[in-house]
Amino acid sequence: MTEAPASLQPGKRARSGTEDEVPTERKNGSNGAADGSSSDDDVGPALPSSAPMKKRRKLPYEKLYISALPSSQRYSKSLMHKEQLSFVTVTPFTDFIITSSVDGVVKFWKKVAVGIEFVKEFKAHAGEIKSVSASQDGRSFATAGVDKTIKIFDIITFDLLATLQLQGTPRCICWVHRRGASLPLLAVAEELGHTIRIYDGRGESQTPVDSVLNLHKSPVIIMAYNNVYDSVVSADENGMIEYWRPSSNHEKPENVFEYKSSTNLFEFKKAKSLPVSLTISPTGEQFATFSFPDRKVRIFDFASGKLYRTYDESLTTLTEMQQAGTALQKLDDLEFGRRLAVERDVENPAVQNKINVIFDETGHFILYGSILGTKVINTFTNRVVKVFGKDEPFRSLHLALYQGQPQRKGVMTVSMAASANPLLQEAEEQDPMLVSTGSGKIRFYIFTNDEEISKSERDVQNEKPRNLNSRKQVEAKSAESGTAAVVHTTFGDIHLRLFPEAAPKAVENFVTHSKNGYYNNTIFHRVIRKFMIQCGDPLGDGTGGESIWGKEFEDEFSTLKHDKPYTVSMANAGPNTNGSQFFVTTEKTPWLDKKHTIFGRAIQGLDVVHKIENARTYKEKPEEDIKIINISIT
Repeated sequence: MTEAPASLQPGKRARSGTEDEVPTERKNGSNGAADGSSSDDDVGPALPSSAPMKKRRKLPYEKLYISALPSSQRYSKSLMHKEQLSFVTVTPFTDFIITSSVDGVVKFWKKVAVGIEFVKEFKAHAGEIKSVSASQDGRSFATAGVDKTIKIFDIITFDLLATLQLQGTPRCICWVHRRGASLPLLAVAEELGHTIRIYDGRGESQTPVDSVLNLHKSPVIIMAYNNVYDSVVSADENGMIEYWRPSSNHEKPENVFEYKSSTNLFEFKKAKSLPVSLTISPTGEQFATFSFPDRKVRIFDFASGKLYRTYDESLTTLTEMQQAGTALQKLDDLEFGRRLAVERDVENPAVQNKINVIFDETGHFILYGSILGTKVINTFTNRVVKVFGKDEPFRSLHLALYQGQPQRKGVMTVSMAASANPLLQEAEEQDPMLVSTGSGKIRFYIFTNDEEISKSERDVQNEKPRNLNSRKQVEAKSAESGTAAVVHTTFGDIHLRLFPEAAPKAVENFVTHSKNGYYNNTIFHRVIRKFMIQCGDPLGDGTGGESIWGKEFEDEFSTLKHDKPYTVSMANAGPNTNGSQFFVTTEKTPWLDKKHTIFGRAIQGLDVVHKIENARTYKEKPEEDIKIINISIT
């Protein structure tokens, strides 16, 4: 049999002796300060002996506001999920803390006099939770999952009310009704398409009650509702920010800017960055964002759309400040290098939407995770007033803040407040609490006023410890029966059907590698138009990768053939040399029969396959990296 030309034969490449050049990062220059001194020989008017001191801005009652935040800079307790935490939410008025993890689990916790108590757990989704939202009145909570469902919960009764089944995978959700509204409304944006659909928040109908059709030209990535202005702020993949009202014709509110050209809402478009977090202040007068890839925190005035503050958390700026000794905290080089590596992990697209910026109850302070811990910034004076967890072993991602009075009942009168009744004074005491997830952590961390912290007792084992041997057996069993996978790429999702009966070892190898994160952040290193797309090499050049057994394994030929496009097969360097690399065909490729093991077919996301296929390449490698974010198995 005649061998196919090398350019049309998927397989591993010989290792080249040259390495790709590491691009150098452009440094930001700093302007030198002008010399204000003058000599005795100068002719002309003399400069004043000393320039007048610039008056520092001062926020009235700042100490009082800071005292309403947790006083301890170390976390007092941490609690567990079985898998990594995604989101934490504090519900307004109803005092619940709701946590969710990547395995689709949602847990309800109730704020009590001191700390929190576990209430209920739901296995809400078969797969990752993409977005969560709590209503402004603290009565409704919703989650959106990769399983194309929306789950709606009643917070007060901590009960699952309804399930909405969608046609596509949801990207983000947001409750868009005012406090006290008789009809709760839930806005849903899907990963594909630019339409925002609004559903009855009681879940009584699977049909949207309204749709926002032509506001955005590309998929919406984030939404937030402003109760004061009865307005939604939404952002899309092109970096465009829009204001719209849930009712009427979805026009922007009348009491905000007249022309968008007079605002700074094009800031993300100009910076070629996308906001991954968008939070409205409690007063409704501002909103805060965090964006990638520029890694900047921006605060906008809501009514004018003008940019109020910007805080640069880019890796270049962090490195320069560390080297110049101007950082908030000087770290030794080894520790800084370790934390910098974690910051690079945070840039993973799978992590980005799990980061947020929040306001305190006054709207004068913002909180967000950084390389040095959770910063608390007074946006009026533009100063860092507190840092939580600067010496803790985790990088804060998603935050929620509770600043209520858990024991307060009813209205406090003047005479009651003036009395010396110790029970009334105790009921008025605040128990502020900051809740945070950590990068790659299965715990969430609670900062309180408790200064007496025992390191040996603060990490609560509220989940049963795993038996490693039984876990391996379970994983092996599930690997053998894995029948479906979703390849999450930077171009979109590709859904695969697997054939464990036809190729048991190839499927087990693929599934186990996927679950272990072996393919995470690897690239499509070989793309040939009208033929196939190839990936699965951790080295990214076609020469690497090994099987889960640490050695090459044999071919598994069956009645399956390369007689249709979207066939998923193992790449190899000859008979019985399978490792980790695989490819997806884009045409019929009958010459590959009995040469490459077929273990699956792409059944959905075929447009993503062709989008990758048609990417610009140089010597069969895409000019811009197309990455596998991760692969989920169902």
